[in-house]
Amino acid sequence: MFGNLSAMRRAGVLGLNCRNSEYTLKYNPRRFYPLVDDKVLCKQRLQQRGLAVPALIALVEFNSQSSHLGELLGDHTEFVIKPAHGSGGSGILVIADRKADYFVDSDGKLVLPDDLAHHLTNVIGGLYSLGGQPDVAMIESLVHFDPLFAGLTYHGVPDIRLIVYRGYPVMAMTRLPTRMSHGKANLHQGAIGAGIDLGSGVTFGGVSGNHLVSTHPDTGHPIAGFQVPHWSRIVSMAAQCYEAVELGYLGVDIVLDRDLGPLILELNARPGLNIQLANRCGLRSRLDVVDALGSPDEEPECRVEWSRRRFGQPPVDRRGQQTG
Repeated sequence: MFGNLSAMRRAGVLGLNCRNSEYTLKYNPRRFYPLVDDKVLCKQRLQQRGLAVPALIALVEFNSQSSHLGELLGDHTEFVIKPAHGSGGSGILVIADRKADYFVDSDGKLVLPDDLAHHLTNVIGGLYSLGGQPDVAMIESLVHFDPLFAGLTYHGVPDIRLIVYRGYPVMAMTRLPTRMSHGKANLHQGAIGAGIDLGSGVTFGGVSGNHLVSTHPDTGHPIAGFQVPHWSRIVSMAAQCYEAVELGYLGVDIVLDRDLGPLILELNARPGLNIQLANRCGLRSRLDVVDALGSPDEEPECRVEWSRRRFGQPPVDRRGQQTG
């Protein structure tokens, strides 16, 4: 076991204890956590900084509001319900259509108004919140994924996770929904994670759990060699989140809407470490490179340019192998 730990250290792999003690505790002051743990506050702060986010339709704070769905939803036929203090995708309900007497979720299942009201009361009651505390239900506009992702997703919206350290983007991956994940971009529920080259925005292979994969299990489409649209804009938006919430170790989740382009879905003060598996690369070694710079550059675009140049990799072929 100790041999394996030594090998991981030599490879620059970041472990959970090290992440907590040397990065989140050191660079993420507790007073700023509410800005990312509360999705409503986070959305407001990002909008104040001029960063694009999914539109907010309504906030449901009291059980009595759940009996007035018509007033809350207006003429919206598709939307997403999520807990303001949720984590890991728990409690998120995606409604893809609305009929006269019922709704249709992302799996094509019928959802009656009473079911929707019951879900809202569960969210408000804290069933999905951190620590089980009373919560607020957010109703947001539904994101329509960019059609270029059609071969790499199953009944859901892929997202892009970037790790930003002291304002510098250091690693990225895309999370691809599958049948197993029920259309959610959640690695723990079965979504595919695919590493993205920071320099070019091109994917280079995937991971499912602890297993490497080369094709999407439901579509058969190759995972490597996909050019993520709007890559320059995506990396720039991620870097600007450092100024927005003042956290030095940050996960930024971005989705691509077919009409609106990149939208920041949420921020995470304790981003997971599976991104290292998707990238076949240790995160610790990249953090050390940033630390060696001393004081971070004050301009986000300068930080982005440096990161893309420093952490960009050689081109890859369709199998995810480096070509030079």
